[in-house]
Amino acid sequence: MKTIARIAMTSVLALIAVLGLAACEDDSSQGKENAAKQSNYDALVANQPAGKMTYSPTREAINEWVKTWGKRGKLSYVYIQNGKGEYGYFVMKGLPVPRCKKLTPTEAVDSSSNGKVVVAQPGMDGTYDSGSACNAYFGFDATTGAYVEFTVGTNQSFFLFDQPMKMPEYADATQLGPTSAGDVAD
Repeated sequence: MKTIARIAMTSVLALIAVLGLAACEDDSSQGKENAAKQSNYDALVANQPAGKMTYSPTREAINEWVKTWGKRGKLSYVYIQNGKGEYGYFVMKGLPVPRCKKLTPTEAVDSSSNGKVVVAQPGMDGTYDSGSACNAYFGFDATTGAYVEFTVGTNQSFFLFDQPMKMPEYADATQLGPTSAGDVAD
């Protein structure tokens, strides 16, 4: 009798588990599409697994960038090309910095009994920023320390070097800031 009761109890628990799992499945169209995407991804990974590298040129390039720019007082030569193909340049202390970079977090996550919400945080100047100034760069002139800011985007690009360029396209570049390439020796 105890065996029958155990079998019956086990059967009931198994039925409850199966029904519970079935109730948890997402049988919506979106759920089916997500399942199809995942199944396709799994099949592709099985057929074409990610390769392994013994050497990473990307890591080497990043380490070279760190060696180049991780020096106090390193100068940068910023050549700006306008829509007409004309060049100008600045000589700056260090790298130009996108204005959207911050030293402190721009957002915080607040939790309450109603859930979590992302809340904007004030910047170092006590104001809030939309973070939309990533096409504006700033820095400081190499000899005078004067603040320099420029914008790139519509018909204007910049090229950054760690030394003055002697290539023909830069030969007629107009000096845009207080310091000329001839004023400094890197």
